[in-house]
Amino acid sequence: MSFKSTAHIKKSFLAAAVLMLIITAAAVILLWLSSDYLALYNAQSGKVYLSEKAEEGFTFSVEFIHSVNKTPVKDTYIIENGDIKAYSTTYRSFGAGVQTALQDGQKLSYDSDGNMIITGYDITFEPLRYIVSAAYDHILFIGGEEISLRDMCGKNTRVVFEVVPLYKILTKGLI
Repeated sequence: MSFKSTAHIKKSFLAAAVLMLIITAAAVILLWLSSDYLALYNAQSGKVYLSEKAEEGFTFSVEFIHSVNKTPVKDTYIIENGDIKAYSTTYRSFGAGVQTALQDGQKLSYDSDGNMIITGYDITFEPLRYIVSAAYDHILFIGGEEISLRDMCGKNTRVVFEVVPLYKILTKGLI
């Protein structure tokens, strides 16, 4: 085999290896950008306050003082099939504005502090919306952290929780 043909084979092999590396890197980047994230953002401006990888079974909660009942309510949500679904609601006492009867498939239990916990919801949110109260804070429990939505977002702010691909967060094309 001549020197020219050996050099040509080496160049061809190197070109093929570089092409495979580029294709692999592009596939990894596209997969990463299309991964689902739970985004918390301002409903009016689209400003992203927080994003977390939204893997199947990921949970988060929002706790607030009920505006009528005046007792704490904690709503817990779970990510299933790329959707935000109601998982449970925890509250201290019956009263105006809180659930007083179970619906089909729901279960009532009590925690160690005597709070009522209702599970078995069949509700999907597309997206999930809150208004951060001026009177009482909303606390977000996510990834082992407690976050004041009032401090993060401001009083009377309309916020949205939504499962979106990462590229939408990076390009701020949320709304």
